[in-house]
Amino acid sequence: MQTILADFIKNTPEGAEAEAILRACVHCGFCTATCPTYQLLGDELDGPRGRIYLIKQVLEGKQPTAKTLSHLDRCLTCRNCETTCPSGVQYGRLADIGRKIVEQRVQRPLGERLLRGALKEVLPRAGLVNPAMKVAQLVRPMLPKALQDKVPPRQDAGLWPQRTHARKMLLLDGCVQPSMAPNINASAARVLDALGVQLIVAAKAGCCGAIRYHLNDQDGGLDDMRRNIDAWWPYVADGVEAIMMTASGCGATVKEYSHLLSHDPAYAEKAETISMLTRDLSEIMPQFEAELGRRLNGKITNRVAFHPPCTLQHGQKIRGKVEGVLRAVGVDVKLCADSHLCCGSAGTYSVLQPELAKQLRDNKLANLAATGAEIIVSANVGCQSHLQSGTDTPVTHWIELIDRALSQQQPQRH
Repeated sequence: MQTILADFIKNTPEGAEAEAILRACVHCGFCTATCPTYQLLGDELDGPRGRIYLIKQVLEGKQPTAKTLSHLDRCLTCRNCETTCPSGVQYGRLADIGRKIVEQRVQRPLGERLLRGALKEVLPRAGLVNPAMKVAQLVRPMLPKALQDKVPPRQDAGLWPQRTHARKMLLLDGCVQPSMAPNINASAARVLDALGVQLIVAAKAGCCGAIRYHLNDQDGGLDDMRRNIDAWWPYVADGVEAIMMTASGCGATVKEYSHLLSHDPAYAEKAETISMLTRDLSEIMPQFEAELGRRLNGKITNRVAFHPPCTLQHGQKIRGKVEGVLRAVGVDVKLCADSHLCCGSAGTYSVLQPELAKQLRDNKLANLAATGAEIIVSANVGCQSHLQSGTDTPVTHWIELIDRALSQQQPQRH
């Protein structure tokens, strides 16, 4: 796609990256076939190819409008189009570049500014989210249904293992997950403890940076990334084996630290190391499949369906590993029809685009129900919460199945 960049972005790192991405696009339109919003709305400008044209026009100097902003806002950034694209177009990076420019040039209505400002100032701060979530959980029965959907019932995380092991890995606690689903990381810690691995949470690490970055506060997002690098670096220097993620959305972002901070001389080298060490939980567990199979084969008898988050299958290009671990312990895990499509959670998308998010959720749940599943498992807390808001079928993280089975097999040691 021939592009003539405007002076404001010409000869900048973002301009060079955007131009390379645009030149890779051959207008084939394969991406529209797997774009969730194009499938729902049928508008070329609500598909990847149309959004690429809009961003190209802005980069060439055309003034964006509220309509431009709306079409870009409706993008889930699920990156399904990247998986489909035969030319390897890095649409997600182009969208980040384009959105930032459009955000600076088109003023949103006051209500939108207030909502987005609250999301990017509150959600990344666990110190604010945790007490707010506790209060919301106390009054949950009195909340409107739309708010109840965002406030899961309080969960008991159980005990965190206290043993030490020679093998040590860092674990990102995250910002929202500790208050919404504290049992996920606790389950991961107990399972890894049983397998001889100690998980360590760095006290000063927090939000991975995705929330601010994808709400177009990219400077704020980069600051979150730098804070995490600083918090993790002493452990990295001591030889920690990996930085493990139980939320695939965080993992997809941390694996991109090396790229996002490549122009920061103070952090570029460290960011590259951090990204290299980062692993999704599903990348760690296959080494234990044989041992888990001996311990747990036949212990999990429920019919299970797995919803692979977009940040896992499209963002990190990880497919089949969760299913492999579950099958190793005897679970006949199913994928639903159109398992490649987004459930509609997409970070803050379900708050900012509730109608589209609900349509996508209901479509996904209908396909999951068709598998006959008694339990739905996923690998990202946002997907779990969003799906659970539309079904009575339990939705949980897949590591919790393993944790429960191990706990039933023998008394848990702490």
